[in-house]
Amino acid sequence: MEEGVLNAVELAMIRIRRRQSRRSLARPVIRGMTEPLDLNTLSVIDAVDEGSGESDRDVTVGFVADRLAIDPSRASRIVADAVRSGFVRRVASQEDGRRSCLALTKSGREAVSAAHRTRQAFYSRALKDWDPDEQQHFARLLTKFVDSLDDAGRD
Repeated sequence: MEEGVLNAVELAMIRIRRRQSRRSLARPVIRGMTEPLDLNTLSVIDAVDEGSGESDRDVTVGFVADRLAIDPSRASRIVADAVRSGFVRRVASQEDGRRSCLALTKSGREAVSAAHRTRQAFYSRALKDWDPDEQQHFARLLTKFVDSLDDAGRD
């Protein structure tokens, strides 16, 4: 692969990581909530929401650990906090009643909806000067890139 391409991708990813580490998109969500919500709980809510869309998989603490790239014991602690705060609840697995799964509560669904609205409004502002074809192309390539990251991480 061309060195210039690799350098450009690396620098862009560094800039994205810096923005994400500042949680610039999470903080407005938290400020806009009527119920107290911390950054870790928001991460759990996002992971549970993501997993809920995958019908072939139970959303468990292990799933959250995998999605957040943290160890299972840390995931267990932040999931317990999300349950205590009322955004997530534990439910029995439909496949194995002994297994505990996670689901969003009404407050959790409201929080994840607020997060989607806040992030999408931000992306809308960032992409407002792009023409619709560029927006579509970017969305397709970004999704393809993120999928490739998952595959590259398995090597």
